Amino acid sequence: MTVGISSANLANKWLDMLAGTAFTAPTTCAVKLHTGDPGSAGTTNASSVTTRPTVSWSAASAGSKSMSNTPSWASWAGTNGEVVSHISAWDATSAGNFLFSAALTASKTVNTGDTLNLTSLTFAFTPIAA
Repeated sequence: MTVGISSANLANKWLDMLAGTAFTAPTTCAVKLHTGDPGSAGTTNASSVTTRPTVSWSAASAGSKSMSNTPSWASWAGTNGEVVSHISAWDATSAGNFLFSAALTASKTVNTGDTLNLTSLTFAFTPIAA
């Protein structure tokens, strides 16, 4: 699978809204690290660190929504030398439903004691009619 929106947990529910089918929107967005593509369920290539910090979002504008905080994995206690390349987003800090996945702009090798910060995340619909 190529990274993207979960069809079962998010995309189909958004599309069904066009026909008046309401759904309960997630109240939490938590981010998990991966060492490769997370796959269609968001569970493949999981990092050795299982902590899922939450993401705060700015108000949507022009079909785009950006992260307004900096999720952090402090004092890395996972596998030394692990290469993190992807993230998955969930509606809970543990268990929950997979929402979407994305590749990082650049992979990051993380060593014991390091702190890893997610400094930018934008979710956008394109094209947007102008």
